[in-house]
Amino acid sequence: MADLRLELNKVNKKLRHETGKAIADFNMIQDGDRIMVCISGGKDSLTMLNILLNLRDHAPINFELLAVNLDQKQPGFPGEVLPDYFEKLGVDYKILEEDTYSLVTDIVPEGKTYCGWCSRFRRGILYKFAKQNGYTKIALGHHRDDMIETLFLNMFHGGKLKTMPAKLLSDDGQNMVIRPLAYCREKDIERYAQLKALPIIPCNLCGSQDNLQRQAIKGMLQEWDTLHPGRLASIYRAMTDVVPSHLADRDLFDFSRLEEKQLKQAKPLDVVNL
Repeated sequence: MADLRLELNKVNKKLRHETGKAIADFNMIQDGDRIMVCISGGKDSLTMLNILLNLRDHAPINFELLAVNLDQKQPGFPGEVLPDYFEKLGVDYKILEEDTYSLVTDIVPEGKTYCGWCSRFRRGILYKFAKQNGYTKIALGHHRDDMIETLFLNMFHGGKLKTMPAKLLSDDGQNMVIRPLAYCREKDIERYAQLKALPIIPCNLCGSQDNLQRQAIKGMLQEWDTLHPGRLASIYRAMTDVVPSHLADRDLFDFSRLEEKQLKQAKPLDVVNL
C-alpha cells in the first residue's frame, strides 16, 4: 500500500509539472479566467480535472473551474456516476442533456464509425454553452500521444502537416480551446487513473467501435516506442521546432525571393591590383 502511495505521488508530481509547463508555455490560463473543463468520463478528462483542481488551489492567480459533461442519451449510460464523483471532489459541475445518439445513429450508415458526427455534435453543444455562459476557456483532455497520432493521421490520410494544437481559437473566433495535458504521456495518465481508481465510463455508443485508422496509427507508434525508446518524444519536439524554409509550403515561405536574398547577402569580390 505504501509503495502504491509513493508511485501515485510520483506520477501525480510528474503530471502536475508537465501540465503546469504546458499552461505556462502556451499562456493557457490568465487571472480571472472561467474555464469549462469538458468531462467525457474517460481517463484523460478525469485526470485533467484532478490536475487542474490541484493547480488551481496552489496557483498564484485566480481562475474558476466548471466540470461539464454532455449526456448524449446513449443506451445504458450510467448517468449518476459523474455527478456523484463531482460531488465527492467538491467541484462545480453541469450536466448537459442532448439526444445526439438518435441523430448520429440516423445519419451514419450501418457499419460506419460514429466518431466524426458524434464529436461534431458534441463540439457544437459545448461551444454554445461556453459562449452563452461566459466561459473564457474550454479545456479538453487530449494528451501528447493524441497529438502525435493526429499528426500522422493527417499526413497519411489527409496530406496535411498539422495536428491538435495546445491552444486554439475556434473558427468563429468565439471560443478559446486549451489542452493542458499537451505534454503528458498517455501511459502516465493511464497509471494515474488506475492508482486514483477514477470512475471511468467507456464509450459504448457504437459498441466501443474503434476508429480503425487511428488505432492503426496508435499501434505503429506503440511499436516504435517499444523498439526505439525516446522516438515519440523526438517526434513531439519536431512539432515545436519547425523550419518553414526546409519544407515545401509556399504560403509559409517565399521561395521565389531567395535570389533577392542571395544578392543582398553576397559579399563584393575583393579587387586585386595586378
